[in-house]
Amino acid sequence: MKKVLIIQNKRIGDVLISSIIATNYKLKYPDSEIHFLAYDFTHGVIENNPNIDKIISIKDKELKKLPNLWKLIQSIRKEKYDVIFDPYSKMQSRLISKFSNAIQTIGHKSRKKLGNLGYYTNPVAIAKEKTKICGKAIEDRIHLLQESERFDTIDYEPKIFLTEAEKQDTTLAPFKNKKIIMLGILGSTPQKSMPYPYIAALVDFIAEQYDVNLLFNYAPHQKEDAQKIYALCKNQKHIITGIYAQNIREFCVLMNQCDALVSNEGGTVHIAKALHKPTFTIFSPYVNKDHWASFEDGKFHHSVHLLEMKPNLFDNFTFEERKKIEKNPDALYQELTPELIIPELDAFLKYNLKEA
Repeated sequence: MKKVLIIQNKRIGDVLISSIIATNYKLKYPDSEIHFLAYDFTHGVIENNPNIDKIISIKDKELKKLPNLWKLIQSIRKEKYDVIFDPYSKMQSRLISKFSNAIQTIGHKSRKKLGNLGYYTNPVAIAKEKTKICGKAIEDRIHLLQESERFDTIDYEPKIFLTEAEKQDTTLAPFKNKKIIMLGILGSTPQKSMPYPYIAALVDFIAEQYDVNLLFNYAPHQKEDAQKIYALCKNQKHIITGIYAQNIREFCVLMNQCDALVSNEGGTVHIAKALHKPTFTIFSPYVNKDHWASFEDGKFHHSVHLLEMKPNLFDNFTFEERKKIEKNPDALYQELTPELIIPELDAFLKYNLKEA
């Protein structure tokens, strides 16, 4: 029996995507024991996952304290892992891997010339471009898996495993007289959120053109900003009020009852895809669409990016340039107007809201 650790101390989408390593490892080795190290607020996407035997919970701020990091490393050493996969591949996780005493440690090589200091037994170069419809982020994780040994059969699709009780949840039952569209009105960070008047314009377009109910999704700490967007909307009667997810697991349960997701890019998009719901994604100007746009066919899953609509605005879309845009994407976001988005959004909704 092999004992495996997957380290993904980052955000929700990253954690869900990294769960495919567990899926494929269990597929080949059903008796393996797989642990998953992740921030506490991300657990909702891997709870009840039959391919993960144990979730090791960590807190973002606490792990930044060196004594806490060292304590975690000591506990990891005691587990005596055979293999450690490190999709995060940043300083914290590199140190955990380096001092873990695991037989095999697998992570990505640093982009910096002096950044590869023997952290892994098997360092893997990050691919420059995607080659599959699943997107580069998923491909990168499969490359880590394949570095451990050969896997002939690969499942590329992340999955959410709801309990039977969660599947039977009726929170949105009073609104099922019409189809329900979940709206990711705010990104996981301000840099991933469209200008509020633009969001309101998209909400009004949907409300005016389609006979649907609309449900806003936002994190509890974003409630004040969500109210600002609601106040800008002209067709408020179509918006379901008083219901929103308190945590990521609750979002999974609510999303399972909805008919589609229209959202700023982020973890909620990956959740909707894992639940086999149609998704329309609006990418931030700094995010590389090829990395994170998974399983897009232009119909069931579709997205828009300013780079595709106004390529002349991007002289150079390298990793370094994207980091500069991330610091202040507002100017470019202003260029991604509702008028550019609405024709593609309209086509998406017509395709996915049609009656079976």
